[in-house]
Amino acid sequence: MQKVKLVILGAGESGIGAALLGKKQGYDVFVSDGGAIKDIYKQELAVNHIPFEEGHHSWDLILAADEIVKSPGIPEKSELMKKIREKQVPVISEIEFAYRFSKDQKIIAITGSNGKSTTTALTYHIFETAGLNVAMVGNIGLSYARQVATAPADYYVIEVSSFQLDDIKTFKPNVAILLNITPDHLDRYDYKMENYIKSKFRITLNQTREDYFIYCMDDPEIMGYLNKQTIYSTPIPFTIMEPLKKEGGFIANDQVNIRLNDDPVIVSIYDLALKGKHNLYNSMAAGIAGRTMDIRKEKIRESLTSFKSLEHRMEYVTTVRGVDFINDSKATNVNSLWFALESMEQPVILIMGGVDKGNDYSAIKDLVKEKVKAIICLGVDNQPIHDALTEATPAMVDTANMKDAVQAAFQAATKGDVILLSPACASFDLFKNYEDRGKQFKDAVREL
Repeated sequence: MQKVKLVILGAGESGIGAALLGKKQGYDVFVSDGGAIKDIYKQELAVNHIPFEEGHHSWDLILAADEIVKSPGIPEKSELMKKIREKQVPVISEIEFAYRFSKDQKIIAITGSNGKSTTTALTYHIFETAGLNVAMVGNIGLSYARQVATAPADYYVIEVSSFQLDDIKTFKPNVAILLNITPDHLDRYDYKMENYIKSKFRITLNQTREDYFIYCMDDPEIMGYLNKQTIYSTPIPFTIMEPLKKEGGFIANDQVNIRLNDDPVIVSIYDLALKGKHNLYNSMAAGIAGRTMDIRKEKIRESLTSFKSLEHRMEYVTTVRGVDFINDSKATNVNSLWFALESMEQPVILIMGGVDKGNDYSAIKDLVKEKVKAIICLGVDNQPIHDALTEATPAMVDTANMKDAVQAAFQAATKGDVILLSPACASFDLFKNYEDRGKQFKDAVREL
């Protein structure tokens, strides 16, 4: 019997994971990346005898595939995808491929424009505290496919992006969480918000009545689309606006209430490990996910109060001469920056900038006016930030590297201030990725 020819486009973490899983499952695997492949990934492919190419695409090999797993980073508009669609070769995402070999396990999938990583890590922490065999995968840590290939688990908590959901066929999480929807990546969706919303809602596409759909009732985009879309799974809302009469998550008397199966989990908001309004949402979503899987309420309460936040996401670095430093390098859009500023109690010196994805900074103008003493721009092109926010803040400084940015921020700060790196932009102009940007920030702070 001839092996199925599987071509994997893109050799990042998800592509390599899919290649390892394909090889293990007996496919004839070939990996193609139009750019350079990291040495560590090339070694893995070589050790596992998986043929690959980099720096170009061999059309004949790609178009002869029985199936293609495509990297979430490759847009539909690319020449490559146009040819593949013309030839009608089936295309799936890495999460669809991994699901094929893990559908008997329990899957909790989390999406949203902001807060995905924090909620994924918190949900994982709840399952781990309960003593379950759980893996945290997707856009956070290892790829889903790599985990399935190398260390299968009973529960998978997966952070998924809209790009990954665009190429699913059968992927069906037992629990789907949709945190919020705000404009992001609109360049990939023909600048139509509705296309982006539809994409996020694909997380519920294959769900049935036995599954759960956990969503934020306070999000206008979600609520607007819910009225048009039939959801077949059991819906469970969460809100901070009003106490709920039905099952779900809500705040009452300064307490988080998670009501499911007639046995509520109640935690004081002052005891929660994660602070800030946006983290009330993340904590409720994660707590509800735990209850759907019958995790004991004591374990959920313990987890919500003991969780340590993620690196590069509102991560406290240190205090130097009374000035706090916070690394929020993972804030790659305006909404993430809005959340960061919203949770700040002290006066802020803000370091922001990078590759602007068509950002609308007007959304943060009022918060900048209220909380920000100075903006330190860090990017190759800072003009959009100047145009939008010069009037809103007393001082604005341009810098060309992280060291200069941190020093300029420290000069502008006085005791009791907080210096916040929350760029609201992608990092590719000056850094390898947001992790590299966050690491350079921490290094520069330690050198002060």
